[in-house]
Amino acid sequence: MAPTLRETLLDEAYQLFLREGIEANSEEQIAGILDVSPATFREMFRDKADLVLQTIQFEIDRQKREHAALFAAEPNAIKRLLSLLEIGIRDLRKVSPQYITDVQLYPAAWDLSLQHLAEYSGPMMHQILNDGVLQKMIRGDINIGLVTKIILEMVNLLLNEQVFPPSRYSIAEVYRSIYLYYIRGLCTDEGIQAASAHFARM
Repeated sequence: MAPTLRETLLDEAYQLFLREGIEANSEEQIAGILDVSPATFREMFRDKADLVLQTIQFEIDRQKREHAALFAAEPNAIKRLLSLLEIGIRDLRKVSPQYITDVQLYPAAWDLSLQHLAEYSGPMMHQILNDGVLQKMIRGDINIGLVTKIILEMVNLLLNEQVFPPSRYSIAEVYRSIYLYYIRGLCTDEGIQAASAHFARM
């Protein structure tokens, strides 16, 4: 099914924000870049803040579809976990450091991002860890709730520009360094063997 005009505009706007940040262009400039008239823009988005909010929701929905397809194809919990890590690294390589700073200027969009982390990413991670323990891919002596919390809190560490200034660190490389070795430490010998191909290419 071909994307609708709204979906096309949301995808193009999101890619623009990732490349240049949100504040690099005014609402009028964004409409020009998207090649829509101001009237058409206003029909779809109340203002720039509404556009930012809708792009976040659009990306969340896309991520959920990608995760559903991944999980349908891969029953192994540790491979699921490492595939999510690969997706995260891939996505973060597209992100301008300015985007992370700018999106926090839009409270509704930032709150939606945090809500998604708490209500979707948290339960998903908890389930994957639990499945990994049952499959004997992840150590059985871990506190699943605590490990889930640690993994989510690492996102805050990753986004803390005081700790990892974007001028000095690649956000994708920080993400890889934070998560890859921690996840490896959660694995049983069987889990490490099952995930060896992932570890080798990451």
